[in-house]
Formats: sequence, C-alpha cells, structure tokens
Amino acid sequence: MIQAESWFEVIRHKEYLYVIRERLDKLEPRFYTTYINLYLLLGNKKAILIDTGTGLFPLKPLVDNLIGDKKLIVVNTHGHFDHRGANEEFEEVIAHSLEVFDLSKPLNVAFLKKSAQEIVKQYANNNFLIKSARNIKSIAEGDIIDLGAITLKAIHTPGHSPGSISLLSNRGEFFTGDTAHYGTMYLPKLKRFPLILSSLRKMLKICLDYGVSELYPSHEAFPAGTELLESLITGISNIGNHWDAKIKNKFLDAWILEDSNFKYIIE
Repeated sequence: MIQAESWFEVIRHKEYLYVIRERLDKLEPRFYTTYINLYLLLGNKKAILIDTGTGLFPLKPLVDNLIGDKKLIVVNTHGHFDHRGANEEFEEVIAHSLEVFDLSKPLNVAFLKKSAQEIVKQYANNNFLIKSARNIKSIAEGDIIDLGAITLKAIHTPGHSPGSISLLSNRGEFFTGDTAHYGTMYLPKLKRFPLILSSLRKMLKICLDYGVSELYPSHEAFPAGTELLESLITGISNIGNHWDAKIKNKFLDAWILEDSNFKYIIE
C-alpha cells in the first residue's frame, strides 16, 4: 500500500521553483496519463502553489515545509479533480471566475470506484467526495500576482475547460495547465475546437513576443519548448481530417484519436 510520504515526488528544478509530482496512472491508468505536475514558486515575500493535485494524501504539510514563513497563494488552473483535490487544506484558492461555481461545491469522484488500483480506497474515507476550498477568489485575464521579485500574469486560455488559465512569470516560465502538454490531451467537442486553437495560438504569440521558451505543463514532461504549442495547433487542426478513425472509450465516455505526437480524448 502506498503511504503519504512516498506518494509525492519533490523536484527542486530551480532555486525558486519546485515541482511536486503525483502518479495519476497509479490512481487510474485508464486516464492514459502518468504524471500530475504541481508547481511551487518562492518569491522574496510570498510563495505560490499552482494546483493542489488529487487530494489523496495531505499536501499542505509538504508545502509548508518548503516555503518556511512565506505567505502562500494557491491557484487552480481549472477545476478538474486532479487539480483541486487538496483545496480544502488551504484557507483560500484563486481561480478564474468561470471555474469558481464548480470549485465552491464538493466534487463527486465516485467514477473512480471501479479503478483496479488499491489506492483509490483513500477517497472512500470521504465517501468519494472532494471537498471545496473554504474561500475562493476569482482572477481575471491580465491580473498580476506579486511574490516579491517574481510576478505571474494570468492568461485566460479556455478550451480544456471554460475557465482554464495559464500563468506567465517575469522570469520566462509559462505554466500552461492542461491547455498544453505532451501525452494525452483532453479536448472539448469538435465544434469547440476553435476555442482551444485560439488559446494555443494566443499562447504561442505570447511566447514569440516575449521570448518565452520554457513551458511548464500540468501533466507529463517539463519543461517543454514552444514546439509543443506548434505541434498541438497542427495536430488538433488535422483531427477533422481523420475523424472516421475515432474509437469510442466507454470509461471516459469520449472519442479517442492518435497521431505521432499525441493521444486525443475528445468529448
């Protein structure tokens, strides 16, 4: 049985940037995703935690140990269960206004009951409900979070979810949430592809305009380069040409298509 102390992998990627990883495949391999990446940045005065993961084990003690006496800001890139799981441990969580309503309610994860993984029983302790944060504050496009020497700008990047956000640091890191990552991409319905393509093109333009070359996705490999965005734009744009090759996945209640770079899960 996996224990709390061995569940999280902590990587000090830069002097001021920690990556806290969880193994989504150890919870449910049918998501076709290996890693969840949470990011912790330390400024001179404050720290920020980007997403709170699955909530299977307590996250706050680990974070508190890393940040010392710095004030902590917690942000959700969006409201899916593997990004909000430990929200209840923190006094306040920030998210886009379009995600606030869902984040303010408990989330039923009973769909995980049929996982073959033993660790899923951790959720049974709370009747397969992920509790909401105590306070939720909204953030909007262009808002700045100042940590002291490090700032992050909120970028609204809808598509994966209506209120998905990415965060651009003044040191050149672009935290992309689930809008862009390698591996298995979860996409909206085909008719809503223009929305996520618009977000990806917006992100690519930001990278080109500001010389950003380090993308930090919420899943799988990090950091990635701007070729990730270029490959996603090309791949998603071509899905319609291969739509007849789609396969229905009953567990995900979605269509699956693949190309040489990505597996696409489509509503």
